[in-house]
Amino acid sequence: MTYCVAISLGSGICFISDSRTNAGVDNVSTYSKMNSFGIDGERQIVLLSAGNLATTQGVVTQLKKDIKKGAEINLHNLHHMEDVADYVGAVSIAQQERNTGGGSTYEARFIVGGQIAGFKPKAYLIYPQGNHITTSDDTPYLQVGESKYGKPILDRIIDPKSTLETAVVCGLVSMDSTIRSNLTVGPPVEVIVYETDTLKITRQYRFDESSEYLRQISKSWDAKLKEAFSSMPPIAWSANWDEAKENI
Repeated sequence: MTYCVAISLGSGICFISDSRTNAGVDNVSTYSKMNSFGIDGERQIVLLSAGNLATTQGVVTQLKKDIKKGAEINLHNLHHMEDVADYVGAVSIAQQERNTGGGSTYEARFIVGGQIAGFKPKAYLIYPQGNHITTSDDTPYLQVGESKYGKPILDRIIDPKSTLETAVVCGLVSMDSTIRSNLTVGPPVEVIVYETDTLKITRQYRFDESSEYLRQISKSWDAKLKEAFSSMPPIAWSANWDEAKENI
């Protein structure tokens, strides 16, 4: 399984992904699910992938081939991020069909985001059917893969006014919550922090299983959760706020 998240704010976009592709009892394997394609000063595009590994690898390989051979349509000559999302969706459909006729077994989902000079940063979630959605003021983040465990912290913390630094830490807590609850998601955890209008990727991190920083994130979050829980009002206090209902 997989967990990837992109948080899009006015100040930039942070991208976070795990790297686990298999988690059997005696067979744990990893593969990077984050790829970047950019021309410094002109554009920066980051792709996160989830789903069938053959399909996602095929998509990334095709994107790279199209750039290398100077294809009529490639990530280095499209003019808008929405066009980028359409293009990645089309490549994904082609790869799914190529893998023995497609079907749900070969489905893949992607998050693509970044900035092209002259336009604002944007992020899109691309479905297996090739269509896509983008972020909004109500939901400034996108997730693919095992999303349910990491969603609550994002909903409670992230809003359009959040800083990019808050988004990164919140995303890592979201990842930690997912790793704690699902064996099929795990390190190395990769992070790219893209700052609006820089048109360069200057902040990129990779945290492996022995990372002390990830360990401290997890320990601090556990401690603060327990501290918050211990301060919750006991149920006996409910009568102070709610009128007692008559027994019927």
